[in-house]
Amino acid sequence: MTYAVLSIVCGLVLLLWSAERFVVSASELASRLGMPPLLIGMIVVGFGTSAPELTVSVLASAGGNPGIALGNAFGSNITNIALILGLTAVISPIAVQSSVIRRELPALLGVTALAAWLLLDGEVTRLDAAVLLAVFAVLLGWSLRQARQQPADELGTDVAQELDQRPDASPRRSLAWLVVGLVVLIASSRLLVWGAVEVAQALGVSDLVIGLTIVAIGTSLPELASSLIAARRGEHDLAVGNIVGSNLFNTLMVIGAAGLTHPLPVNDNLLTRDLPVLGGLTLLLLVMGIGIRGPGRINRIEGAVLLAIFVAYTAWLLG
Repeated sequence: MTYAVLSIVCGLVLLLWSAERFVVSASELASRLGMPPLLIGMIVVGFGTSAPELTVSVLASAGGNPGIALGNAFGSNITNIALILGLTAVISPIAVQSSVIRRELPALLGVTALAAWLLLDGEVTRLDAAVLLAVFAVLLGWSLRQARQQPADELGTDVAQELDQRPDASPRRSLAWLVVGLVVLIASSRLLVWGAVEVAQALGVSDLVIGLTIVAIGTSLPELASSLIAARRGEHDLAVGNIVGSNLFNTLMVIGAAGLTHPLPVNDNLLTRDLPVLGGLTLLLLVMGIGIRGPGRINRIEGAVLLAIFVAYTAWLLG
């Protein structure tokens, strides 16, 4: 038990460091290769911060732990909206100005509904996984098209400001750190999954609950760090875009890759408890982000509501 707890702690620390190094290096390299800031924000940052979820869920699926694989993906989405955006908004109210993000929010709700529908038969088959990955490819192509048609966007401005604040790094150096970050990311994910399984077995808790709590919160730490830093610098669209991109990636790519690795049986609690909570939070984010009487905005009161939902949900899980 002691070694398992230590492996979780060490795994989370290394996971946070390697994910941050991976995203920073990938962003620098993409910028050096001429990728527009808007695309970096939409793809590299939003999807890159979900690299921990991808590695953890794929390794959990390969190791025969479907609860951790699915709980990590869906639990990270719940954590991203309720905890991370809630905490960020309480610290600094978030204004959503990017038209790209406002268009992605309905897509996120549709993708969440699609994933829930595919899980209704009680299993993520390889066919289901292929459907999710195909939708991800279509969505990625749509994002590239949107970025070409509308290069000037608040999200791209935020990313450009972020890149300007970093010291210049050569492509060779960025590539080297990218590889190092990826290697440590995989190793720390294996350490985290092993520790989580051991703790679940020792406490008699299902691997789904462990995946929804300890693992999900741990793999969401990169999103937390990125969103808090972006909000502190006034880069509100980057803070929200990071969460929206991450949730799209988790739902499509993470679950798709995990299901393709090995078919995943679906726990009934995931269908009756966790997916409805995620669906409600995604709908709430859509309403807040698009705005009803004006520009989209998440104020401190709404941020506190999101935090309260996260606390109540976590208590429900552990109760």
